[in-house]
Amino acid sequence: MELLGTRDVYGQALLELGRADRNIVALDADLSGSTMTKLFAKEFPDRFFNMGVAEQDMVGTAAGLALAGKKPFLSSFAIFATGRAWEQVRQAVAYPRLNVKIVASHSGVCVGEDGASHQTVEDLALMRVIPNMTVIVPADGMEMREIMKTVLDAPGPFYIRTSRMKFPVVYPKGLSFKIGRGDILRDGKDISIIAVGLMISEALKAADILKEKGISARVVNMSTVKPIDRELIVRCAEETRAIVTAEEHSIHGGMGSAVCEILAENLPVPVRMVGVRDRFGTSGTGPELLDYYGLRAADIVERAHEVLALKRRK
Repeated sequence: MELLGTRDVYGQALLELGRADRNIVALDADLSGSTMTKLFAKEFPDRFFNMGVAEQDMVGTAAGLALAGKKPFLSSFAIFATGRAWEQVRQAVAYPRLNVKIVASHSGVCVGEDGASHQTVEDLALMRVIPNMTVIVPADGMEMREIMKTVLDAPGPFYIRTSRMKFPVVYPKGLSFKIGRGDILRDGKDISIIAVGLMISEALKAADILKEKGISARVVNMSTVKPIDRELIVRCAEETRAIVTAEEHSIHGGMGSAVCEILAENLPVPVRMVGVRDRFGTSGTGPELLDYYGLRAADIVERAHEVLALKRRK
């Protein structure tokens, strides 16, 4: 099974796009070796800005470059890009709807041994709550490449979450990505598993396990967390009447919360959320932490059985 890191694909895609468009500029907060903007910096040193450990200044500078007609891609660890610089993102980028793309690396608990100070399970919530912000979590490296092509000329601010850890490729080359559209990767009639990021591969494994037990599970990639695909979520509720969400993020304020908000307004059905349950991160390898926080296929299967039991009571 092919494994790719979405941060690695981001670095390559940024370089390729930069060769074709001289208005693209890249900014980093002294972490280009980790975010992979180092590839762009090496080939285009005059269009790369290392802002040092000054994320707030980096956001303000990116806003100025956008106003000057440039196409800035801003990168740092997710905890710093969304937490430390949140006010600047809100005031200087989102409020005036500037064309700034924030591509954050080292998200979730799979940062690994760096521990709680560098792991963020709050970033989707922090970005999703800001008006005018589009929030995307690529399902794999293939989708990451298509996302970069799509957002380049899409107007307004974007937050794109990438991962340090390599995880399975689920898409073929040449896929079509559309902002605001979910994608049914596998159809099913008994339950819908709606997932994002590296949890997509775990959701597909969970569907295989459930199939062995005679349960038909639909797997949906909801890579655009905002604006989320309302129509598809309601359709899943109508057709399967039971939903499990899965994300490498807190269960508070992330993709699962967004799904529940849609269902509460349109068609309430039983839901269970797989995610980090009101805890900070901790030190360990990426695979160890997926086990520790209950972010595996077996955990999705367990939640699926719970929600199916609730469905049968209705």
